[in-house]
Amino acid sequence: MRRSGLFILLYLVTSLIVLSHAFAQVNHWEAVVNASNTWKYSIGTNEPPVDWINLTFDDSSWLEGPGGIGYGDGDDGTTISATVSTVYLRKKFTVYSIAEIEQAVLLADYDDGFVAYLNGKEIARAGISGTRPTYNQFAEIDHEATLYQGFYPMERVIKKSDISEWLINGDNILSVQIHNLNATSSDLSSNFFLNVALNVANLRYQPVQSWFVTPANYNSSNLPLVILDTQGADIPNEPKIFASMGIIDNGPGMMNSIDDPITGYQGNIAIEIRGSSSQSFPKKQYAIELKSSVLEDTSAVILGMPKEEDWILQGPYSDKSLIRNVLIYKLSNDLGWYAPRTVLCEVFLNGQYRGVYFMTEKIKRDKGRVNISDLNVDENTGDDLTGGYIVKIDKFDGATAGLGWDSPYPSISGSQTGVIHFQYHYPAEDVITTSQGNYIRQYVTSFETALQAPYFRDPNKGYRKYINVDSFIDFAICNEITKNVDGYRLSTFMHKDKDSKDGKLYMGPIWDFNLGFGNADYCNGWMTSGWAWDFNDYCGNDYWSVPFWWKKLLRDPDYQYQFKERWSSLRQNVLSNDAVLGYIDSVVMVLEEPQKRNFAQWPILNQYVWPNSYVGGSYASEIGFLKNWISERFNWLDNTIGSMTVVTGLTDMEYHDISVYPNPSNGKFNIQFGKMPFGEVQVEILDNLGRMQLSERLHFHSAESTHEIEARLQSGVYFIRIMNEKQLIHTQKIVVN
Repeated sequence: MRRSGLFILLYLVTSLIVLSHAFAQVNHWEAVVNASNTWKYSIGTNEPPVDWINLTFDDSSWLEGPGGIGYGDGDDGTTISATVSTVYLRKKFTVYSIAEIEQAVLLADYDDGFVAYLNGKEIARAGISGTRPTYNQFAEIDHEATLYQGFYPMERVIKKSDISEWLINGDNILSVQIHNLNATSSDLSSNFFLNVALNVANLRYQPVQSWFVTPANYNSSNLPLVILDTQGADIPNEPKIFASMGIIDNGPGMMNSIDDPITGYQGNIAIEIRGSSSQSFPKKQYAIELKSSVLEDTSAVILGMPKEEDWILQGPYSDKSLIRNVLIYKLSNDLGWYAPRTVLCEVFLNGQYRGVYFMTEKIKRDKGRVNISDLNVDENTGDDLTGGYIVKIDKFDGATAGLGWDSPYPSISGSQTGVIHFQYHYPAEDVITTSQGNYIRQYVTSFETALQAPYFRDPNKGYRKYINVDSFIDFAICNEITKNVDGYRLSTFMHKDKDSKDGKLYMGPIWDFNLGFGNADYCNGWMTSGWAWDFNDYCGNDYWSVPFWWKKLLRDPDYQYQFKERWSSLRQNVLSNDAVLGYIDSVVMVLEEPQKRNFAQWPILNQYVWPNSYVGGSYASEIGFLKNWISERFNWLDNTIGSMTVVTGLTDMEYHDISVYPNPSNGKFNIQFGKMPFGEVQVEILDNLGRMQLSERLHFHSAESTHEIEARLQSGVYFIRIMNEKQLIHTQKIVVN
């Protein structure tokens, strides 16, 4: 949907009319219009008279029936033919005294678009454009009604100062035109309610709906306010639509009122829903691009964060602490690594309060974000080709499954599943050249090959040649302190600059930890013990698996020692209990009032929201769970790392450099030994029932040697084990084709 820049910039006129939530003397709420009341309606087979929205219009010839008016799909009081494009509705109601009304709210449950008028004046719309949409105009968005699904309808609040303008003592008229998506659409719904807040005690109208939630008592906030206006259009998953955004931010320590002037960004944006599993939640996440007055890309400083054009509005929903991502991003910055900056705020969309969000940066190459070299399409040779790159391991949401590459090393050796897929993030998949794609793929594969090799600990040709070890250790620490069930396998970013500017592979930035800190009821995510890198052991080797890197790195005693020393050092300062829990307390203090409004809008504190492992019933209990979980997790990590059992399953056998290849094979294998003491070993091959298929002794007389084993085996899975006179020193699954 496209609108002119001038039209979009009029959002202040429409937004600020309906945004104020201040009502100091409300006694109770009443409904002046219910969907189940009797409505007058007309099927839109031709254009109605221009004055059909006015109180004085004669609707005596119109049909009538209880609302909603629709196709009889379970949420309609009156069924009409399933072949219409438009339905016009009118409901006359009486107001005894507008002086008794402190606030009003229109609640709209509709399918697919509508425009609502109060006494001839437009007060709300969604899913359709045009000053007065015509009878044969279809909705522009496929919007499903929400009440029958257990979700809350669209809400449009009318503040007290507008009551006298929009309502009158005596008879009033609420008029609505409903537009279908197309003539063959299978559903059309129209359930509309108008509730008023009264400052008197005696009942005057109708009881409010059982599901009605009082709009937030919004006077002012200590958080910045972000006002989004789409002119009533639904925000799709993709593509982005044009809208406008204003930010009220009066500065640190100052309160922000919805009636205050816009003090932050003010202008056009393009916006879409973002996320994967979070898209199923009624509280949506948004991706935003800033646009100029002529709707071209532009950049700006947002809430004090460095100038950029791309931003994310994340609205915690299943994370009832509201702060898991804010916390871990802050800790990553404290560890010395860039993570997206965050600013907590409260969001209004088309006049409706949407709750506590945080504005954050999108992961992208930028001097103020991932500070690596720009890589242009003409840079395909020499040092130019070597950077910068950002790649990620993630779901295919927003990416093309055929692009990127699969690691030649599955998460479990010999497995046909557990494939690790890398995606191009920068340059983007539709921009990166063939030479550039081949280069970064080859570089990452070279790292993986070196880590798999017998010489993986060699400082000159092993894994350290390719990676910044410090970044890998701190990335692991961030995932382990949170025990993020998505850790290492999803939302996992890494980057590389040009060889002339270091040029090694760095892990990070970190991203998306809303399922961390015990907020997952699957794959042992709730437990404070156990390693996050053992996900494959907890949950099997599905497509989104943890790369073999994290366990293999710990087979290097030097890496293990470095990991232990880093943990010990961080526990003395930025990861001390006092520092982490103290920061949580400071953020919770800031959220004391905003969280109340958030959970009034989204009353889920007593409800399970996937994948909660804990339902506390109050915000205080959710924070208490978070703090207790962190304390217990830190205690487990202290004990485990401190006792040198960093990798609980490792024994001396795993410090020998032994590799078996090719795997799979036709039954002929090479066994390569590196840095072995002189002597002999026993090699055995067993089938999957433990039956011996081959037993052979090998003698070697050099520190590094390769031996060939030929076994006549049928196709299938086998296990090879290698023993010296003291112990089992190697075991591995092998596949024969």
